[in-house]
Amino acid sequence: MKKILHYITYQTFPANTANSLQTISNLKYFVKNNYEVNLHFPLRDKNSSSDLGKIQKKYNFNEVINVFGYSHPYPFGKLNFFKKFFYHISHFLWSKKTTKNFTYIQNKDDYFLTRSDWVLYFLSRKNLNIIFECHQYSRLRNYIFKKVTNLDNVKIIYLNELIKEEFNLPNHKSLILASGVDLELFQNIAENEKIPNKIVFVGNLLRFGRQRNLEKILRVFQNLKEFNFTVIGGPATESNKLINIVRELNLLNVNIKGRLSREETINEILSSSYGLLINSDDKHSRLFTSPLKYFEYLAAKLKVIAVDFPSHNLLPEQKNIYYFANEDLESLKNSILRASENKFIEVDIENYSLDNRVKQIINLFFQ
Repeated sequence: MKKILHYITYQTFPANTANSLQTISNLKYFVKNNYEVNLHFPLRDKNSSSDLGKIQKKYNFNEVINVFGYSHPYPFGKLNFFKKFFYHISHFLWSKKTTKNFTYIQNKDDYFLTRSDWVLYFLSRKNLNIIFECHQYSRLRNYIFKKVTNLDNVKIIYLNELIKEEFNLPNHKSLILASGVDLELFQNIAENEKIPNKIVFVGNLLRFGRQRNLEKILRVFQNLKEFNFTVIGGPATESNKLINIVRELNLLNVNIKGRLSREETINEILSSSYGLLINSDDKHSRLFTSPLKYFEYLAAKLKVIAVDFPSHNLLPEQKNIYYFANEDLESLKNSILRASENKFIEVDIENYSLDNRVKQIINLFFQ
């Protein structure tokens, strides 16, 4: 009998976030590992849809998952004030209602995966087999973890060691597992000839509503005219700001492309020689990230120019990373020049495939 995985999340789909891409990419490989996958999420945005075709087109995959979009008669997303408060209230109420659809008698042989604190809390009390993917720290999460991590049916995946240390919990069933790359997407696209001095940045131009210092970084290329810099990402309001800066500085070697499709984005990565890895200077960015794009850069054999944050120091294959001090443009320039003097050092990219990652999650279910 086919094993059943339920992924229940307060995320919504389709969306332009790295989190939604990470979720769908992982679910694709659960299907490939012979699981029947059910995706449960709220229709809490005007673009939310439970139409599988729309989700497949957005994230560029063909595998069949069962999509369940639930109504969201709660204030988050409808009111433009007290957003954080309404997010927590709405998340709690939606999770409580949705998890009532599952019982131990009906679902004791199923597997559950979530990034929702309240889904974890409610399902753990039903003795259902659940894994929580932990991507950041919060006081609420810390409170819930202390309530449920003593239960045999609960396991936790941490993106890196620093997140696990932040919670400082006693021994519990857990796994430190970084992000991964969908190698199939790279294999299905004919590799472009690399442009020797092309540097690419891929990602949202805002993180938690904060800019990523790209405005300052653009100025480095006034003095690095032998290098080309391509920026891929949105929202459009931010990419348009960058376009205006490029015009003001007359940067003929900088190209701001905005958001592209997955295939177009991978084409841009494959034609590059360097990948830029930056973040806003907040605790989560400095300590807790494991960027999808880093593993995509590795898959495309890019040397990586990265801001020197502890979270980046924990990424694998450090031999291909060239660090610069945060907000130090001279340091950034020097890291690019250092990278240009060295060759990409080959890695076994299969170790970081999403297929390998999902197999490790499956093994955790059975521990």
